[in-house]
Amino acid sequence: MAQVTSTEVPIVYDDLGQGDPALLFLPGWCANRTVFQELAPLCAKWRRTLVLDWRGHGESAAPKGDFGKEELVEDALSVIDASGARRIVPVALSHAGWVAIELRRRLGARVEKLVLLDWIIMMQPPREFFEALEGMQSRERWRETIERIFAVWLSDVDNPALNRFVRDEMGYYGFDMWSRAAREISSAYADPGIPIQILSSMNPPPPVLHLYAQPDAPRYLTAQQLFAASQPWFSVQRLNARSHFPMYEVPGDMATAIEKFVG
Repeated sequence: MAQVTSTEVPIVYDDLGQGDPALLFLPGWCANRTVFQELAPLCAKWRRTLVLDWRGHGESAAPKGDFGKEELVEDALSVIDASGARRIVPVALSHAGWVAIELRRRLGARVEKLVLLDWIIMMQPPREFFEALEGMQSRERWRETIERIFAVWLSDVDNPALNRFVRDEMGYYGFDMWSRAAREISSAYADPGIPIQILSSMNPPPPVLHLYAQPDAPRYLTAQQLFAASQPWFSVQRLNARSHFPMYEVPGDMATAIEKFVG
């Protein structure tokens, strides 16, 4: 375990393995770096692997005031600088993808590729998605809202470690963090916009791999495959897993897919 200070906030991260470019694992909101506890060591067999806890999450310190995506970007940049890694491939879980995109904007070719993990809403979000974000920002409805989300994520999943992560670790965070997450996610979809469109507008777009398990709707995969057919920088692979966190179910398959894409 290593530590770096990001805008006066101590940030904890793991530094595993060797090899360039280095992977930088980015958890989602209300998730600790323990979400990668099986996947990261497998990836570290092939190359250097950095795994951070955001400010206010896991073993990193909590800031005195509010924070949002911009501060998370600073956390990631601080870890990159402290590590001395010359080239980076962000591996971003869900809405940490916004941070990965911003790292590419700021560091340019040093961020060679992007790996996006289970980013459920790559395309145009449905109305229910924004309704859930509104519920997460309501003091009266936030707990009910996240319990419904947890139920969807864990439906038909028999994995004690995953259940503990979702119920105990993610469930540990209170209204302040969940409402902050919803605020920042809502803001990102308002500006800059839909992830797939933002990636397309980059000049040039970086090579992107989307590894996901949920949703299992065939139309979601088909839409991404059609997009990939006309945009050679984009690729997608659906994993044989049931949950929103396939790194708990098929970490070996994920590590192999990531290394094949990066290497």
